[in-house]
Amino acid sequence: MSEAVLRRETIAAIATAVVPQQGSVGIVRLSGDGAIAIAQRLFHAPGQQVWETHRILYGTIRHPQTLALVDEALLLLMVAPRSYTREDVVELHCHGGMMVVQEVLQLCLQAGARLATPGEFTLRAFLNGRIDLTQAESIADLVGAQSQAASQAALAGVQGKLAEPIRQLRGRCLDILAEIEARVDFEEDLPPLDEMAVAGDLAAVLLEMERIEATASQGELLRTGLKVAIVGRPNVGKSSLLNAWSRSDRAIVTDLPGTTRDVVESQLVVRGIPVQVLDTAGIRETSDRIEKIGVERSRQALQEADLVLFVLDALSGWTAEDEAIYGRVCDRPVITILNKCDLVTQLPQLPYCTAPVCTVAAQQEGIEGLEAAILEKANAKDVEISNLEFCINQRQAAALTRAKLALQQVRNTIEEGLPFDFWTIDLRDGIRALGEITGEEITESVLDRIFSRFCIGK
Repeated sequence: MSEAVLRRETIAAIATAVVPQQGSVGIVRLSGDGAIAIAQRLFHAPGQQVWETHRILYGTIRHPQTLALVDEALLLLMVAPRSYTREDVVELHCHGGMMVVQEVLQLCLQAGARLATPGEFTLRAFLNGRIDLTQAESIADLVGAQSQAASQAALAGVQGKLAEPIRQLRGRCLDILAEIEARVDFEEDLPPLDEMAVAGDLAAVLLEMERIEATASQGELLRTGLKVAIVGRPNVGKSSLLNAWSRSDRAIVTDLPGTTRDVVESQLVVRGIPVQVLDTAGIRETSDRIEKIGVERSRQALQEADLVLFVLDALSGWTAEDEAIYGRVCDRPVITILNKCDLVTQLPQLPYCTAPVCTVAAQQEGIEGLEAAILEKANAKDVEISNLEFCINQRQAAALTRAKLALQQVRNTIEEGLPFDFWTIDLRDGIRALGEITGEEITESVLDRIFSRFCIGK
């Protein structure tokens, strides 16, 4: 959709989660040239209340034709350019729930607004120059943050802490390009280009790119987290381990093998990393139809897991059943856990693991060691709030990699002694890739792909 069309139309959407019988407040947001006129048709403010920017009005929302009462509400008016989108924005703060906000939204649409597409409010903020593309993506990350560390990293992006170093790198590349192109056009009037200085500048830029690129894996962990499956034969303490780890009674624990019949999920945060833990049914051959379904679901969970916690019974040691289960999980990243270590005086020998994590799940012992092993296995030991100035996402990392490869090619061109014209080709490619990160150079298809991941109303 073109920028001109976006600015001409007035859009509307519900900007808060709609939860039956749970939402205390629901917000319907409008943005565009017709936002105020639509609001004035629907909202009736008693007394001498003044419609002025950044002022909250009290009143009622009524049907424009029948004047039937729809809701008692508040109205917040933000006149352009002092708004999220830099357009006229109106927010109608209604009672929450499902029916009222849906009815108010329908009245807005009938009055001339169009239903916003996912992320369209933020897209307008970007197109109108209020935010750059890294800030827009960070807003989506902030909304979807599953931990405090993820929230802090996203907030850093919203504040422009990622955009600033990218712009500086692009500016330095533009300065180098200007120096080279000046020699191409006015070589006889300027002193010779210091090729060693240019190579040094490129090396410094590449070093900073590598520093920024290194945050990609941490950023991915914070955004998507880890999916961890707890597996093992029946009655080795898988459910006890989940309960001890989550500090809750998520799973039923008995001395009877096969108690867990389905995959039990729990959401945890391990030092800033969101972790989805799947407690699976004990994997064994069984004639019980229900348990057989649980075992099959356990096997499916294994295929989806980023990391497998393979639980063994310290008292029983390594068994033929353990051997069979290990054969199913050995192609995945595995942490071996030896549970019930309090029942033995000497740990059993394990064929495929020399340093298992020892736990006593029933007494909540060994959880810290387990979390440390998970972070080490996921290469996430340094993911802490204090260590994250910012972190890039996959799209930004791909663009940064293209920029880095282009600048490395420039450096190779210099070493090969090729003419200046060859230098500028790859340098422009690098500058273009850096511009894609902040949105200074971006295609409409990329914008559509980015903002389609947003929720409607943001």
